[in-house]
Amino acid sequence: MVLGSPSSKLTFGRVAPGIAVTDIARAVKFYGDVLGMTKVFENGSPVGFVIFERDKAELHLTLSKNHVAKEFNVAHLMVSDATAFLAHLEAHNVRIIKGIRDMDYGLRSFVFADPDGNRIDVGQTV
Repeated sequence: MVLGSPSSKLTFGRVAPGIAVTDIARAVKFYGDVLGMTKVFENGSPVGFVIFERDKAELHLTLSKNHVAKEFNVAHLMVSDATAFLAHLEAHNVRIIKGIRDMDYGLRSFVFADPDGNRIDVGQTV
C-alpha cells in the first residue's frame, strides 16, 4: 500500500496543535475570554492539560513551567474575517507580532502572541 494512492484506505483526522504555557490559569483566561474558545477538557490535579475548541479549531494547552516561547509560529488559525479578529485582539491589548497583510498566495494574515509569547499565525482566504 502506498499512502495517498487511490487504493489506500488510510485517512487522516483532525490535528490539534499542542501549546506549552507557564501559567495554566492565565492561559485558560486568555484562550477562553479573549479568543472566545470553550474549554472542553482538563486533566490533572492541579490542572496541567486543557483542551479548547471553537468551531472547527482545537488547541491543547500543556503546563510547562520552564517553557520559553520560540521564534516560530506554534499554530495556524484560519478565520472568516482576519481584519475583524485583529481589531478584537488589539482592543484586548494582545501583542501583535506581524501586522495584517495580503500575501501573494491568497491569504490575508497576521501573527499575534499569547501571554507566554507563543506565536499564532492567523489567515483568511481572500
